[in-house]
Parts: sequence; C-alpha cells; structure tokens
Amino acid sequence: MTKYDYDIGIIGGGAAGLTVAAGAAQIGAKTLIIEKEHALGGDCLHYGCVPSKTLIRTSHVCHMMRQTQDFGLPKISVPPVDFQAVSARIKQVIAEIQQHDSVERFCSLGAGVEFGRPEFTDEHTVDTGEKKISARRWVIATGSSPGIPSIEGLNSISFLTNKELFSIDRLPGSMLILGAGPVAIEMAQAFNRLGTKVTVVQRSDQILSREDRDMADLVMAVLAREGVSFHLASTVVSIKGTGSRNTVRIRTGAGGNISDLEADAILVATGRTANTGSLGLEKIGVAVDRRGIKVDRRLRTTHRHIFAAGDVIGRYQFTHAAGYEGSIVVSNAVFRFPRKTNYSFMPWCTYTHPELACMGMNEKAAMEAGLDYSVWTEKFSNNDRSLTDGNHTGRIKLILNKNEKPVGVQIFGPRAGDLLCEWVAALNGGVKLLSLASAVYPYPTLGEINKMVVGNLMSKKIFSERMKKGLKFFFGFKGRACFPDPEI
Repeated sequence: MTKYDYDIGIIGGGAAGLTVAAGAAQIGAKTLIIEKEHALGGDCLHYGCVPSKTLIRTSHVCHMMRQTQDFGLPKISVPPVDFQAVSARIKQVIAEIQQHDSVERFCSLGAGVEFGRPEFTDEHTVDTGEKKISARRWVIATGSSPGIPSIEGLNSISFLTNKELFSIDRLPGSMLILGAGPVAIEMAQAFNRLGTKVTVVQRSDQILSREDRDMADLVMAVLAREGVSFHLASTVVSIKGTGSRNTVRIRTGAGGNISDLEADAILVATGRTANTGSLGLEKIGVAVDRRGIKVDRRLRTTHRHIFAAGDVIGRYQFTHAAGYEGSIVVSNAVFRFPRKTNYSFMPWCTYTHPELACMGMNEKAAMEAGLDYSVWTEKFSNNDRSLTDGNHTGRIKLILNKNEKPVGVQIFGPRAGDLLCEWVAALNGGVKLLSLASAVYPYPTLGEINKMVVGNLMSKKIFSERMKKGLKFFFGFKGRACFPDPEI
C-alpha cells in the first residue's frame, strides 16, 4: 500500500475546511489543514459574515438613537460617527471569535496546520513552496473572492470590496455601491444609517434578483425611506477619479439615458469568483467551470479521492452551506458512508433591518419548475409583538404545492432569520402544518406569525360555508348575530 504523509489534507481554513478537519481529526484520521492567509477562519470571519453583522448591529444602534421620539423618549442629538472606533470594535469581535478557529484549538482536536500556498504536483501531492505534502484524500475548500467587473477606469481608482471595507480609517461622506445583492444591500443600509449618503447601481430592474420581486421591493422601500438612492436597470459606462471624488457614468433604461453620479467611495459588490487559479488543478485534470470546481452530489471532483466544498464549488455561497457541505465530505471521505447533498430546504438570510429570510422554493423557483402552487401570507402589522416593538413593516409568505405541502418560506420582518429556524426544523423534520397551527405559543412573541400564516390555511377549511351548513343542520345553529353596515 502506498504511504502518504496524511490520511486527509484540506486546502483552505474557512467554514467548509474546518468542518472537515474537526470531524476527520476527532475520528482518528491524520489530518492537515493548509491555509494561505495568516490565520484560520476564512473570508466569513475576517472579511464577511462576522465584520458585516458587527457593523450592521452598530448601525442599528445608531439608527435607534435617532428614533427615540418614536418610543416616547426625548429626542437626542447624535454626533458624527468615528469609524475608527467602529472598526476597532469589529476587530475586537473578530479576535474573540478567532479563538474558536485558532491553530491551538485544532491542534487540540488532533489536526495539524500549515500556512502556505499549495499547488498540486500530482493527484496526491501538493507543493507549498517550502515542502511537498502527500495525502490519501484531499479536500479543496479555498472559498471565493470578490468578482471585479470589467469597467473602464475602475482599475485606475482606489475602490473598496468586502476585504477593505471594514478597516477604512474614516466614514465616507458618500458611497456608490455597484451591485444590489445581499452584501450590497446590507452595506447600503448600514453605511446610510451611520451617516453616509449611499447610492446603489444595479444592472437588473430589481434588487436582490434571486428573491421574489414583491419581497425584494419591500426591502427596497425600507431603504429608500431611510435615504438610500437606487438606479435600477442601469449599467456603468465608465468611472473617473479626481482627487477624493469619483465620477461614475451610467446608462439607464431602454432609452439608454446617460447620467453622472459622484461619490467619495466606490464599493464593488457584484458577485464572487471561486478561488481556483493557483492550485494547479489543470495539471491533474480536476474539472473547473465558470462557477467553480465541478463536483457530483457526493462532492467528489473528477478524481474520486479529491473532494471540494464551500464557495469554491459555486453553489450556495453561505457559511452555513459550506459547513453542511463539509459534513457531507466527512461522511464520504472519512466514514466512507455514501451521502449526497440535498439543497431542497437550504435557508439564507439578508441581514437588513427588517431582515429577509428564505428557504426552499420561492414563487420564481416554483414557476420555473412548473409547480402547481398556492401562496399564503400574514402581515407583521397583525402581530402584537411587532407593534409593541415599533415595527409595522413586513410579512411572511408560505408556498404550498398542490397537495398543500410546504415547499418554501419567505419572511421579511424583525428577527426573520431567527423566525425561519422554526421552519427549518419543521420542514426538515416533516412536521405537519396542523401541528404548527395547534401548538401553543407564548404571547406576545414574533414567533406567533408562523402559527398565524398556517392558521389562515386552516381557517379556510374550518370556517368554510360547507362546514357552517353542516353544523347548522346537525346542531341547529342560527347563524350571524351581527351584520356590519355596508356603507362603513
């Protein structure tokens, strides 16, 4: 039997790679993590989820300080934001969470860690520049980087991506954001609330293009009320920098109207690109397409002993999806137990305020699949806890197939990501809608909206004309005791 240095080698120390490393090492496989950056944790910890959600929380506190009169409190004057102090808090939170992803922790689990930029020299061996390392099985979990569009003049200015955004030394007076996906929209609201004049430029005619238009429009309406400007169906023609100002020329609509926008800072948030370029995959025949590394449902590449997971495969680019895919790799590569990915009820959340949380199919996906479906909704303005908290905006949207089985849920409202967790458990656990409708929820809670939307469906059946006629026949019920004035 061929001898290898390790049972399993993992390239990339982000969510997917660390999930595999923790599982493999604790089961007794000799495991090595190779990470190109100076620390473990990946993009999520250092440039993504953690710093962005920390910034979002800070911006929300700042926003609430300006809304004191809405809660019966005296109006207060909020001084300008010192972004260096905000950035320092972000670094503090990252450092605290870094302890969970430290070299020492993974060493305690039994996994070795190397820092370097590995390149495959053959199907079982990589060269880090300092040494060659072999492994019986490899996992590629190198993540993704900001995709930079080809725009005239862009490379001649100092633009921002998520890698630079959280460590800038001052709050920009104005910011123009290219793109309107989750990152773009989250940062648009956050910086606007901190005091930056924000403009969003989007190629399509809708923000959050993946979502149903009605839900995305609710998000946009909130941001617009707070002061964010939007230019939809617009393409960037060119960018020119003059001193500390940038001029962005855009073409809008079918008529191709040209206009110039000015901003102190440009944030590029137009998508992600899989990190595959420096791995030498072409030398060993690992197939890569425009999205990333090609894998089967067991996350095997074109070589069955080489797996890939996380952003680098270009499917669901979420930290929790990467962790899930890491667990699939552990099953297949370590336990040798065949397990396939299933994304039917993959959840995700856009952390605006209110949040937009989704899982499963939305109407767009249902129509594309030719599904016979129905939609059931409930407004947060009918939820007592939402009103006591000062929120009148949002709704939950439940998608049912023709058999009245849930295929997807969308929630736009306060703590929507947390509210979605009940649906994650229910749909993955096969819980019946009747069980949700008959459960007793504490009052007043936001969670009651989950029961209310299911109650709408049940009410249609229970309080139908057919049911009323039957009860009248059997029990002699006399019917209505009050008839509202039709003119009121």
